Order: sequence, then structure tokens, then C-alpha cells
Amino acid sequence: MGPHPAVAAIRLAVRRVLHDLLNDLQTPGAHPDRPAERPPSPLVLVACSGGADSMALASALAFEAPRLGIRAGGVTVDHGLQPGSDLRADEVVLRLRDLGLDPVESVAVTVGRDGGPEAAARDARYAALDALAERHGAAAVLLGHTRDDQAETVLLGLARGSGIRSLSGMAAVSGAGGRYRRPFLHVDRQTARKACMVQSLPVWDDPHNADPAYTRSRLRHEGLPALEKALGKGVVEALARTAQLSRDDADALDSWASQAESSVRDAGGLLECAKLYALPPAVRRRILRRAAIEAGAPAGSLFARHIEEVDRLITGWRGQGAINLPGKVVAQRQGGRLVIRQG
Repeated sequence: MGPHPAVAAIRLAVRRVLHDLLNDLQTPGAHPDRPAERPPSPLVLVACSGGADSMALASALAFEAPRLGIRAGGVTVDHGLQPGSDLRADEVVLRLRDLGLDPVESVAVTVGRDGGPEAAARDARYAALDALAERHGAAAVLLGHTRDDQAETVLLGLARGSGIRSLSGMAAVSGAGGRYRRPFLHVDRQTARKACMVQSLPVWDDPHNADPAYTRSRLRHEGLPALEKALGKGVVEALARTAQLSRDDADALDSWASQAESSVRDAGGLLECAKLYALPPAVRRRILRRAAIEAGAPAGSLFARHIEEVDRLITGWRGQGAINLPGKVVAQRQGGRLVIRQG
């Protein structure tokens, strides 16, 4: 008798991602007639909070990795935001070791305040995961974001009005060199929880996930249920499809903008307003955003409204003054050129 359908679903999702990773790790052979080779026994880590999603992911990795010649380890991040969080992290370490993962570590971080509590915690977490992956030479870090998380991310992007890239949600592969992999973006949260239940895996429900002080928590417990009540079931699946379609479109526009950028700069490298004006708005604004980031504007603080203001220097020029951007970057029009630099 085969595994429970929920267990089979999560294992299949992880197996596919591990196969993709092995393909990505292949290097051309020294001789054209020889097959490609890959580094022996790559290490894959799972980032685990102890919740149902990441525990289901950890169990699937522990099952699938040895069958593919992959070493499997784990990491849990202690954000220090709740009393006893260090003890909770120690419990997660023990659970991961019980699954057979090795190495397993707990990493404590200090969460700042920039961008709000959720963004600050995320930044601290990824910085810790990056450092640990580098130290262990890990080929990848698996993250337990589900289809439900993707739907929430799309709605948050829609509410911010940040453009099509925001609507594309989380990428299946992201980070430096494709470090982060998200096998569960097509798996719903209930399947992951059921997989833990049938395997008798203990899980921890983070009280922050039910705290209405957090935007994502309100969306999860109030916003999405209200949408499903008004529009019927299938909202989560539709939002996840929207994410993929939006990502495809955004990738195509980014590629177009990258190719067009050199054609709108003069011999000195300055952006020419007349040539920018001739481009489609979606392409032009991507070039402007990239130029602002290159000048020092933090990408996470650069919103659509900033780029729209800069864009008006090209499309609605009335002699207006400089535009102040995050990171003390200034954009201004001078002699038919757009100058974006540190103020």
C-alpha cells in the first residue's frame, strides 16, 4: 500500500525540485562525448519553523534526498520575538535530527525595525539563511511557502499598487545562484498539514500567524475568507495562476527593458529623454527603476509612485524641479537628459 495521498503529493513536489536542482548543478564534461558531471553529494538545507508547512517539507526532503544521492540538513531561525523562542528552536532542531537530517542548526537573529516588523523579520531571516548556506556550502535551501502563501502575496502586492512584478508573487527559484527553492507553491496549506498529521509529525502553530496586528494574518483569517464567501471557492488557485502569468509577463518586459536600455543612453551614458519617451511606458519605467537602484536607491523602498514621479519628467515636462527618491537619490531633467544620482 502506498503512502497517504497528502504524503505522496508533498514527496512528489520535493522530488521534482531536487531533480531540477541536480540538473542545474550539472557541469559540462571535459570532453564533448562524455556526459555532464555534477559535484558529489550536494547538500540541501530545509528552513524549518516547526510549523506544518515546513515540517511536511522537512519530512519529504529526508525521504527523497537519500534516494537521489543528496545530503539533507536543516536550519531553524530564532527571531527572538516571543518568550521561550530559544527553547522552541531547540525543539525544532531535535525534530529535524529525528527525521535523519544532518547537519541541523538553530540560528538566533536580531530583528530590526526597518520596513515594519514583518519585513524586518524576513530580512533578518534571509540574511541568516544566506550566511549558513555559505558556511556549509549548501547547494540550495528549501522553503515551505504554499499555494495559500502565494495567494496572500499576490493580494498584498495588489493592495500596494506596485505593478505587475508585485502580482507575480514568490518565485519558485530565487536568491543568489538560485539558492532558494519553493517546492510547495502548487501545494495547498491543508495538504501539508494533513501530511504531518498522518505521519504523526508534531507541529507548532506560531501565534503571530493568528495575530491581527500583522497584515498577512488579517488577510489570511479575514480577507481571503471574505473573498471566497463573495466569489466562491477557487480564489486561492486563481490568485496562484495570476502569480505565474504575471511573472511570465514581468520577465518578458524586464528582458525587453534590458535590451532597450543601451539604445536610450548617449555617449556619456546619460539617459536621453526623447528616446525614453518613444518607448512603451512599461519598458521605460523599468529602465528608470533600474537606473534609480544603480544610483543607490534601495529596491525595497522604491515604490511605483516614485517611478511615476520620475516618469513625469519625461512625459509631462513642465520645467519641474528635482525628484527626491529613497536613499538620498535625486532625479532631474537637464538639457534633454535625465540625470539620476546621489543628492
